[in-house]
Amino acid sequence: MIPIRETAQGATLQVRVHPRARKDAISGVVGDALKLSLTAPPVEGKANEACVRFLATVLGVPRSSITILAGSANRQKVVCVAGMGAAELQAKLEVAAASGRGM
Repeated sequence: MIPIRETAQGATLQVRVHPRARKDAISGVVGDALKLSLTAPPVEGKANEACVRFLATVLGVPRSSITILAGSANRQKVVCVAGMGAAELQAKLEVAAASGRGM
């Protein structure tokens, strides 16, 4: 899968966002990043909001637990999930991928 790092704030991972997709889904891995297809357009922060909302839903955490640490104006982002360890995050992403959320 992808590298997930533990920090003092929580677990961090890289995501690559594909905006204006047909549906919201985990659509694979690109390099060291999780590829997310999102229906939102990349204007006025809508894709960032969709990224946070989608990850919160997939991981079963409140939206306030998801923070974009870097790359808010780029497709490549670094996301932090507060209150979750790397192993737990990895397991939840694998379950989401296997349950039809993509990949």
